[in-house]
Amino acid sequence: MEGKTQHVDVLIVGAGISGVGSAYHLQEQCPDKSYVILEMKDTFGGTWETHKYPGVRSDSDLYTFGYRFKPWIGPPVASAEAILEYMGEVIEENHIGDHILYGHRIKGCSWSSADNLWTVDATRKSDGESVRFTCNFLWMCQGYYDHEVPYVPDWKGMDTYKGKFVHAQLWDPATDYTGKRVLVIGSGATAATVIPAFAEKAAHVTMLQRSPTYFLCRPNENELADRMREIGIDEPTVHRVVRQSYIHDLMMMDKRCREEPDVVFEELKEAIRAYAGQDFPIEPHFKPKYRPWQQRLAFCPDGDIFQAAAAGKVSVVTDTLDTFTEKGVRTSSGEEIEADIIVAGTGFRLSVMGDIPFSVDGKAIDWHETVNYRGMMFTGVPNLVWVFGYFRASWTLRVDIVGDFVCHLLNTMDEIGAKRIEVALRDEDAGMELLPWIEKDNFNPGYLMRGLEKLPRRGDKPEWRHNQDYWAERDEIPNIDLDGQEFVFDGKRRAKGEPARKKEMAPA
Repeated sequence: MEGKTQHVDVLIVGAGISGVGSAYHLQEQCPDKSYVILEMKDTFGGTWETHKYPGVRSDSDLYTFGYRFKPWIGPPVASAEAILEYMGEVIEENHIGDHILYGHRIKGCSWSSADNLWTVDATRKSDGESVRFTCNFLWMCQGYYDHEVPYVPDWKGMDTYKGKFVHAQLWDPATDYTGKRVLVIGSGATAATVIPAFAEKAAHVTMLQRSPTYFLCRPNENELADRMREIGIDEPTVHRVVRQSYIHDLMMMDKRCREEPDVVFEELKEAIRAYAGQDFPIEPHFKPKYRPWQQRLAFCPDGDIFQAAAAGKVSVVTDTLDTFTEKGVRTSSGEEIEADIIVAGTGFRLSVMGDIPFSVDGKAIDWHETVNYRGMMFTGVPNLVWVFGYFRASWTLRVDIVGDFVCHLLNTMDEIGAKRIEVALRDEDAGMELLPWIEKDNFNPGYLMRGLEKLPRRGDKPEWRHNQDYWAERDEIPNIDLDGQEFVFDGKRRAKGEPARKKEMAPA
């Protein structure tokens, strides 16, 4: 490869919500580390830059989806534009932009045990040139889905449809849907967001769903935050207290969904009727086949989708799609739904490590043949951590936790003079059954179930699984013992009885 190779201590992949947050923690907790962020797009934002469909917004509250170090000021559910503005402030205030290289598509990552280095080859979009980086540690923050190719089922007859068909992920904001009949296929968070936005200008919107989703309807405000501001409490305190309040409420909701799902469902129905009227029918279109929060709840600020349905602007059809027709689609029961625009809200195509080819000492990595350590590290893959956030709590809560862990790991390696860290099964793990990444009865959205064979496997012990439980991990991960037998430094485990590797930090 021609040109000079650039070396940094840490290379972060992706300038989305995970990469920007991770960069902040690296700067704060490992200030002597050099780093660069490689971003495929021409700007920061990740998910919030990819999706441009009408009404695109968060489906988590911003007090927990926002970073713990940057107060959120605004309504709990925010537009993509507001989130990008927030991220831009984080980048500017902390000079993170100086470290971001936009328009760099990674073509491959290879680890050398002889050099204790990752080599990262990329193509620079601006001129098509191949560029190379080396780093001691690779921090994968690129997310979990393909930002360019969404998931579209292989429906019959798609070529016969004469109207406009588009997946929501590929929506062109210049598209005019005023006075149009719009059909949205899907019922998850994307549908919950785009349908009320379409209903404002479309002639009519129909949601075609294979099966119902749970919806959580609440006002898009927080009384605690508003009251604290009213009495003059400073914003960092407001953020800290309201964030903790949301975390507590999320924990109770998660617990109740497991222990009393029927009661929770009754409460969700009452919240719907508060906006749509007491006579609004819940069955059959809003009675899911699974318990609450086994898939992500679709949050509806101010019950907007149900207000639109009650006003006659939105209708729902629960059925499977048999075939596309010239004028729309025909369902399996024979109903034809005519539409000028059909929007697929059918989810993502799972992308593990950005679908980048990885190798260790010349051998290609098959991620499904590795075992995951707490959803962050992987057996046989040194000096690498993947940020994979939460689904039943805000994704970003895990960005902060993993950021602390990585920085503690890097500082510990410096203290003991280690150049390489990897995880390995222990003697006590001999014979442990290896299972898919996550249990189907724990979390089972379609994109995850479709891609389980791509993901690393899990064991039956807490260390070897990604449990999606923020309330357990917020205590467990900060207390990980790096002297544990699952950690291998420079090819060696700590011997039993050997003094701890950790050294006291010098006073600040």
